[in-house]
Amino acid sequence: MATEIKAPVFPESVADGTIATWHKQPGESVSRDEVICDIETDKVVLEVVAPADGTIAQIIKNEGDTVLSNEVIAQFEEGAVSGAAQTQAVQSEEKVEQAAAKTEAGAAPVVERAQPVADQAPAVRKALTETGINAADVQGTGRGGRITKEDVANHQAKPAAAPLTAAVGERIEKRVPMTRLRKRVAERLLAATQETAMLTTFNEVNMKPIMEMRKQYKDAFEKRHGARLGFMSFFVKAATEALKRYPAVNASIDGDDIVYHGYYDIGVAVSSDRGLVVPVLRDTDRMNYAEVESGIGAYAAKAREGKLAIEDMTGGTFTITNGGTFGSLLSTPILNTPQTAILGMHKIQERPMAVNGQVEILPMMYLALSYDHRLIDGKEAVGFLVTIKELLEEPAKLILDL
Repeated sequence: MATEIKAPVFPESVADGTIATWHKQPGESVSRDEVICDIETDKVVLEVVAPADGTIAQIIKNEGDTVLSNEVIAQFEEGAVSGAAQTQAVQSEEKVEQAAAKTEAGAAPVVERAQPVADQAPAVRKALTETGINAADVQGTGRGGRITKEDVANHQAKPAAAPLTAAVGERIEKRVPMTRLRKRVAERLLAATQETAMLTTFNEVNMKPIMEMRKQYKDAFEKRHGARLGFMSFFVKAATEALKRYPAVNASIDGDDIVYHGYYDIGVAVSSDRGLVVPVLRDTDRMNYAEVESGIGAYAAKAREGKLAIEDMTGGTFTITNGGTFGSLLSTPILNTPQTAILGMHKIQERPMAVNGQVEILPMMYLALSYDHRLIDGKEAVGFLVTIKELLEEPAKLILDL
């Protein structure tokens, strides 16, 4: 029985998507819930799975094609394996038997070479172009010796026999298209700089109290809650308390209206292979430290695996980004519109500081708050950042809600 395979229903914030990879080709058998196609949007990669056991009868939307929400992308034949797939399986078995027979006779086994790059799928051609790998050098494991994206990745991971060097005087350039995610990030960052009155204020925080508390209780914390005690939970809770005291920082601008949010959804910027993503912790005022750490850990794992869903990154009233994980000492973060403020954390570095007339070496961190001056006045922005500083330098106040 023929069944239509459709693209997922995209949220309102996602207009369309692009067919990134077909994992199955017409005639190939698939199992129920097996991933058959990846659709890349400007936020996440969505997986399309087989509705039942059967075969792909026809691919309507090829790799690289743009698809709309709920648009038909393929025809699926439910039930027994198709004749084409059976023929392919028989041919594969015959090739294996022939290779085994020749090997026994002392001849070298038959190795099927990869097809020319022009015969490869669009996603494979793109991967070859981006990596600069010659298709003839890649051992194809796909049908008919075709190269798959995994073959390109595996070939790239192999140590090179000798380093490639350019001829003297040769100036090499490589042009690759932006991914949808990178294009969307570029558009949003450009819009934030052009459409907001963005300003940044700085301060510094003594991290010694938190570091000592973490050192003392991290083992007991992990044993009790099953989550590592990091610095981010302190910053999330401090930011939540500061947002309560300065509601404008938790607001957004919608046309000529100011929208004050009565909840606290804090986005935490996470680095992934596809770029920077910002999953959102919901209702952080109701979360304890363990829930914050567990939530961040779960999002980081999903980001690494490419499993973040669109709903994980939708909304948010405030954002925290930590450039310190990459060694940044100071930066000016760009607003994550329509939010009106973003907090930038940085590297912890020991510096000589004056304390009660004495010089002490303390672990210091620069903090940066970028904000939209159309809504937030300098007094509010500075007060917000000073509140975070005070709460972090005296974490007992934060824990005791003082």
